[in-house]
Amino acid sequence: MSVRLMKKILEEQQPAEPKQLIDSEDESESESPPPSSATFRNPFDLLDDEDYTVDQENKADINDGSSIENSDEKQASTTKTTAEAFLLSDSKFKKKKKKKNKEKPQPGSKDKEDSWNESLEQLSIKDDSSHLDYVAPDHGKYNPTNLNGRGKVVKQCTSFVLQVDPKYLNAENELRRIFGSRVVNSFEKGHQAGSSRQPRGGRRGNQSHRKTILVCPLEHWPRWDGSLSMELVETRDGISYFRYVHISSYSQAQRAFESAKAVHDFNGIVNILMHHPYHVDSLITLADYYKFSGELQMSADCTSRCLYALECAWHPMFTPLMGNCQLKFSCEINKLLFSVLFSHMKNMDRRGCHRSALELCKLLLLLDSDDPMGVLFCIDYYSLRAEECTWLEQFSEQYKSDNSLWLFPNFSYSLGVCRYYLEKEEHAKDIKVEDLKASSTDLMKQALMLHPSVLKKLVSKVPLKDKAWTSIIKHNFFSSDQTGTSSLDHLINIYVERSYIIWRLPDLQKFLRDAALSVIETLQNDGSDARDWMCVRKEAFSSEKNEYSHLLVSDFSDSVPTLPPDNLQNFMVDPRGEVPNNAQPGNHRVQDLTDRNAIAVLLESMLPWINYGSGHDQPDHDEQANEG
Repeated sequence: MSVRLMKKILEEQQPAEPKQLIDSEDESESESPPPSSATFRNPFDLLDDEDYTVDQENKADINDGSSIENSDEKQASTTKTTAEAFLLSDSKFKKKKKKKNKEKPQPGSKDKEDSWNESLEQLSIKDDSSHLDYVAPDHGKYNPTNLNGRGKVVKQCTSFVLQVDPKYLNAENELRRIFGSRVVNSFEKGHQAGSSRQPRGGRRGNQSHRKTILVCPLEHWPRWDGSLSMELVETRDGISYFRYVHISSYSQAQRAFESAKAVHDFNGIVNILMHHPYHVDSLITLADYYKFSGELQMSADCTSRCLYALECAWHPMFTPLMGNCQLKFSCEINKLLFSVLFSHMKNMDRRGCHRSALELCKLLLLLDSDDPMGVLFCIDYYSLRAEECTWLEQFSEQYKSDNSLWLFPNFSYSLGVCRYYLEKEEHAKDIKVEDLKASSTDLMKQALMLHPSVLKKLVSKVPLKDKAWTSIIKHNFFSSDQTGTSSLDHLINIYVERSYIIWRLPDLQKFLRDAALSVIETLQNDGSDARDWMCVRKEAFSSEKNEYSHLLVSDFSDSVPTLPPDNLQNFMVDPRGEVPNNAQPGNHRVQDLTDRNAIAVLLESMLPWINYGSGHDQPDHDEQANEG
């Protein structure tokens, strides 16, 4: 058979392929080693090599007189090779066709992908199903020019400066950083051994608890009963608003709690916890009872259980650490989370975990930007105690982008202390201080000029006993401890009660004394500065009524109120002055412990009117009198 006929057969059998595919195959073919025979060549090469085809045709005409047997053998081998090459080419074409189909999306799939991406952007969730843990948003690439409107810029700045680090929410992590893992682990083992009072035949230690980020559930806690849930209210301006919801069983327990609260029946509240171990209002009441009785560890345990229950009820879309979700304090049922978080923050402060308390402050501000708990008046204290001075300066400049926090008495003084420590750090590391920032002395003088009444209260509260302070507070500018504005006086009382302990350090006392003396010297030279700062103070706090009366000074105090044992008996006294029947003195009925819940027995044992006996059979008082 001639080559011309063979080429015609191949053209009929080969499908029409794109020219790019043929070129790519030619390139791959050219990289393969050359054939062993110089006269034989792959038939597919003949299709694109015209020069080679002409040359072969000439050779075929010359050798046309060869034997028929040789031509038949060549035809058979050529046909076999052609079939193999055709199958190989077909498989390559199918693979490349599939690859092109993947690269070229279908018309409907693009709309689905866009809607999916828009949903993820609203929820601020990364499109990565293999990683379901919390991922902090990347604020390093934030560009205000790409945002539409000033409101979005403010939200981005606030979200960035209030970014919560989940690892610092766990107090155990901070304790390990302070004291070491070995000390903390030995303490936890001893604490668990002392508190693992399991009922006979019980297996409470083997329960599996849900993993949470705010608290770590203890082994002896009951399993979460799912009696509380959360629902999405609305989504507005990229922020999702949620609220808690009571299910039927929790609503029944809530009605029983309101009834017991109306008559101040504390025993009834304990009975509620026997059947509903995660009823939040009852746990808060029990935590208050332990706090007034001096059992701070038990009170903190009840508060942690409240927080565990509230977090277990979170909606799957509720991600407060990412700054895109809020709970409005105006909703009555949402107030529980704010109250419990604030109590937990103070418990972290008592344990010395100031960084954990700082992260909780950030979380409270993220939940409601209106700051219903007054977190702004203690966040500076926790920042200084946690040695987060750089963050405090950044927060005062970027929060809500109005740069007005320095007008509050707590921030005016804390920013001076913050700059003082940063200057010491820069001096120790031999770093050049930026000329654009005011010095610590200037900031402290500014604070003293703006809020001079703070100084006299600090001298009395700390106390500052140096003789120099006596002459300083006798000056007319520092002689008064009242400003004449109820709102400002209330905020000053909160600051002194919260942060007075900072001023017990000798270096800060010297720093404050030098700044006060410098202010007195400035006023002697020019008294107009005092009038100017008074105008600023009156303009910033112009309201005649106390706008912060809902914030109690005692809530920002380190001191814990306690009640004597006699008053604890009337902790939940009836408003009419009557004591419940089983709380009457002398009416201590011995309780039966058969088939009782160990945790309920522990809670009831704290009540002064509950008597479990001595564990041995004793004769009644009437029988003893008859025998006598």
